[in-house]
Amino acid sequence: MGYQTIRSETVFTGKVFNVRVDTVRSPDGREFQMDVVEHGGAVALIPLEDDRSIWFVRQYRHPIGRMLFELPAGTLDDGETAEQAAARECQEEIGQAPAELIHLGATYLAPGYSSEYLHYFLARQLSPSSLPPDEDEDLHLERRSWDRAWQMVLDGEVHDAKTIVGLSLARAWMAG
Repeated sequence: MGYQTIRSETVFTGKVFNVRVDTVRSPDGREFQMDVVEHGGAVALIPLEDDRSIWFVRQYRHPIGRMLFELPAGTLDDGETAEQAAARECQEEIGQAPAELIHLGATYLAPGYSSEYLHYFLARQLSPSSLPPDEDEDLHLERRSWDRAWQMVLDGEVHDAKTIVGLSLARAWMAG
C-alpha cells in the first residue's frame, strides 16, 4: 500500500498557481498535512545564436527582492504544449522566433512542495519576431558568449536554478 490522499482542500487560487492542503496517510498508517503548490508547468529556453552566444534576461524577482540573471522562461497557458509555450516565450522575452526547438529534458522545480514541471528547450535559428511581454515583467536583455555564461555558473554568479540546469543540459547536448 502506498501513500494515500485522505482529504484535499484548495486554500488559494491565483493567476499562476493554486495552493492546496492535503491530508496524507503513509504506508505505515501515519497521517500528516502537506502544503502543495499546483502549477501547470513551464518552459525555459537556451536561445543560442550561430556564434554560440546566448540570450539572457535580467529581471526583478520580488520574493527575493533583487534582480536575477536568468534564461528566458515562462508558464504554459491553458491548452498549450510545451513547444508552443517555448516559441511564444522566446518571442515575448527576447523578441526572437526560433526556427528550431530541441527539447533537452525536463525537471520538477521543487517537488517537496510544488507540482511545477519545467521543460528545457534549445532555441536555434533565431530571427526577429516579437510579441508583447507579460504586463508584470520588466526584462533587460543581455547576450553572453557560451564560454562567459558557463564561467558565470562556475564562479557562482548565477543564482537561478533553472538557468544552471538549462546551461548544463545544453552543455551536455553540445558535447554530443
